[in-house]
Amino acid sequence: MSEVLKIITYPNEILTRKSIPIETIDEEIKTLAQNMALTMYENDGIGLAAPQIGQNIRLITVDISGPKKRESLLTLINPEIIYREGEIESEEGCLSVIGYRAKVKRAAKVKVVATNLDKEKIELEAEELLAICLQHEIDHLEGILFIDRISRLKRNLYDKRLKKWLKQRKK
Repeated sequence: MSEVLKIITYPNEILTRKSIPIETIDEEIKTLAQNMALTMYENDGIGLAAPQIGQNIRLITVDISGPKKRESLLTLINPEIIYREGEIESEEGCLSVIGYRAKVKRAAKVKVVATNLDKEKIELEAEELLAICLQHEIDHLEGILFIDRISRLKRNLYDKRLKKWLKQRKK
């Protein structure tokens, strides 16, 4: 039975580590992927990377149809972007970055190679929201958060707001 996992939040240093490739796709990985999908859906997300649940491995789940529809779940093992084209700017949020959204520039179109849960090598072309989501989740595997891609000023403002919020929460 699938379980909802705890999401690691910024500024936890786990989120800044580069993830290691998965060597073997076994039942443990398949169960983790199921749990990640459920966790993503239950937290109203459209993507989740293994580092966000404390696992330092190259595994992501993405479903741009959203937590209500749950129609297009992608589970990618060792994903890698092999092609980028164009540029698009859109507002992003993150399950690991509490209460903050910001505009981020990304490639408008990407090509990704990965392995699926059936151990098949796949190549995926994506644009618009799917391209943005894939780039966001693959960034997590590199230890990069979307707030690392915004201006220093906006990042500093967010950090100050977060520190204040965390301080108030401790009271």
